[in-house]
Amino acid sequence: MSQRQLYIAAYDIRDPKRLRKTLRVIRAYASGGQKSVYECFLSKTEKAALLSEVSDVIDTEEDRFFLLRLDPRGRVYTLGKALPPQDGAFYYVG
Repeated sequence: MSQRQLYIAAYDIRDPKRLRKTLRVIRAYASGGQKSVYECFLSKTEKAALLSEVSDVIDTEEDRFFLLRLDPRGRVYTLGKALPPQDGAFYYVG
């Protein structure tokens, strides 16, 4: 199984039509998030696919997309009744 890394995907899209398309692309890879920032556990192949799909949708002159790899050594904090994430044997993307 390929090694997955945790990324934060964020975007700022000006056109409503491109915004809907971008949101659809990112949600296909995301494990959670809100508004225009999403958590994505990605393999190298999935990362390349996400970047390719997003670049097909956005206008690089008007829109912005940011993909940040988080340090895997970081501690996970939860607030309230939230449960810490469980690393399963696999993740379903789709």
